Amino acid sequence: MDIKAVVGRNVKQYREAKGLSQEQLAFEADLHRTYVSGVERGVRNPTVLIVAKLASALGVKPYKLLE
Repeated sequence: MDIKAVVGRNVKQYREAKGLSQEQLAFEADLHRTYVSGVERGVRNPTVLIVAKLASALGVKPYKLLE
């Protein structure tokens, strides 16, 4: 599986487990809602800084989004 798809799948899984909307996650991670949507769909190529922001907002270690 493509790494972008893996990250997107994991972000969505952790987001839904926390009961957050994409908009809420974007706010917590200081990102735009459409960017979070793109990450979850695997069309965005997030940098390590973005992965770290998303992980922090989701309360997980960044490597968990890459597994």
